[in-house]
Amino acid sequence: MFIEPFNAKGKKGWIEVVCGSMFSGKTEELIRRLKRAQIANRKVEIFKPSIDTRYDAVNVVSHDSNSIRSTPVIHSENILLLAEGIEVVGIDEAQFLDSELPRVCEQLAQKGIRVIIAGLDMDFEGKPFGPMPQLLSIADYITKVHAICMKCGDIAHFSYRKTADKGKILLGEKDSYEPRCRTCYYEREKA
Repeated sequence: MFIEPFNAKGKKGWIEVVCGSMFSGKTEELIRRLKRAQIANRKVEIFKPSIDTRYDAVNVVSHDSNSIRSTPVIHSENILLLAEGIEVVGIDEAQFLDSELPRVCEQLAQKGIRVIIAGLDMDFEGKPFGPMPQLLSIADYITKVHAICMKCGDIAHFSYRKTADKGKILLGEKDSYEPRCRTCYYEREKA
């Protein structure tokens, strides 16, 4: 099914992805862009996976406690239903959502909606995470943000898990993860 790429007002939609490791400022950048859209009087709606309750059950909250109201969703299909009449959609922690998210984002953009997504591009094993590879491939704009390596101080883009837990999803903070550069991340294999 083809969807006309302009909304009723003739505006084009697009997809922006902000990605990087833990503690790189992805959520901070998402919140910044969404607040600017609100200042411009755009109709904005923010979504996050319902499993992400680290800082708040409802709000999207960055590591430095900046926050914005959001709607938790279990499945990405819910975003389509809740984004009716919206001009800008923000999605945080996209790696935790299902494989339908790229299709949902594509449909939103085709309706003339600006879609801004933030998420980890790699899991703790350094492998592509959830729907993020597909989102990166369909994005019109990509911003990769970096943290600082906690071992050497260089630019970091890996999320090193400090615990022995091997599950794919482990919601954690500085007690469970730290950002590392490529060299320091792979040092663990030598130890």
